[in-house]
Order: sequence, then C-alpha cells, then structure tokens
Amino acid sequence: MNRQADFSNGLLPAIIQDFYTGKVLMQGYMNQEALEKTINEKKVTFYSRSKERLWTKGETSENYLNYIEHRIDCDNDAILIKALPDGPTCHTGDDTCWQETNSGKVMFIQQLTEIIKDRKNNPTDASYTTSLFKKGINKIAQKVGEEAVELVIEAKDDNKDLFLGEAADLLFHYLILLEAKEISLDEVLEVLIKRHQSK
Repeated sequence: MNRQADFSNGLLPAIIQDFYTGKVLMQGYMNQEALEKTINEKKVTFYSRSKERLWTKGETSENYLNYIEHRIDCDNDAILIKALPDGPTCHTGDDTCWQETNSGKVMFIQQLTEIIKDRKNNPTDASYTTSLFKKGINKIAQKVGEEAVELVIEAKDDNKDLFLGEAADLLFHYLILLEAKEISLDEVLEVLIKRHQSK
C-alpha cells in the first residue's frame, strides 16, 4: 500500500467489502490503532464510538470479519477493507447491514485469472499450470476438450460431487485457454452482454 490513512482529524470511515463477492457488508469507524490491530491480527477491528474503545467485529457473536487487504481512498480519509465473513455481518442476522443477501463467489474468478497469468509470466517447475503453458496451445485446447467430455459424462449420472469437480476442472482449463489466447474473460462476457441487449 502506498497511500497512508490520514487520522489527523480523528476517526475515518471504514467500508467492509466481501473479498469474494464484492458485496458491501457494513461501515464502521477506525482510528490508527484499530487499523493496525486489523492488519496484525487479521480480524476487522473498529473504534466503537458508543463503547469508546476498540471493538473487534464478532467478539461476542463470533461472526468475525477475516481481514484480507485494504485500500485508502484518493483523499486519504476513508478506508476500504476487504474481508471474508464467518457468518452474518449485521447484528440483526442479515448478511449485510443493508439487508442484502451476500452470495456468489464470482470475484474469485478474477483472482484465479491473475494467478494463471502469473504462472504464465513467472513459470515454476512445480506448477501444473506452467507445465500446460510450456506444452502449448494444442495441449491446452485438448485439455479443455477432455474436461468438457468428462463433465458431460458426469452430467448423466447423479453424483453431485463428481459433477462439481469436473465443472471446476473445465472452468479452470477454460481460463488457462483464454490466457493462452491472450483473451480476457471480460471480452467473452461482452459478447454475451451484446447478445442480451439485442433481444
């Protein structure tokens, strides 16, 4: 992080976002000590204005917010915390303090895409992904075909775990193929968006 939060005027608003879903979970306030404790202990901690002390989210409910990373805004006076919730975030029992459902993990695809890109650009002998890139586009395309066939076979049976495993394998190899072709998933989604808009 290059930006430093400016706590000179006291507390700063801290917005908590689910690392995987991108959903905004809650908003609280932090002082420098709360931010440092959050980073060091990996549990999101606020400064409670009503209790006038540091307060770790989940200290009574055990619905912790597990810290992943943070960003400071352009004016250095607001904090975005990315975290993974252990349970409902709101004290009412809702997923978020805005009564929204926090579901879906599509943001993980972006992280996985970045990992795949890194394996291509910084190859390591221990990486399966790197080994596929070394074998070339034909082998990668072949693997996508094999995984697609295996998924179709599992679709005809009733074993959900095996079907999910093959679906994950196909998606993973498909993302490798896109990276090998230097095509982003956003470009593919743009095609689907245009098709949808034309209806």
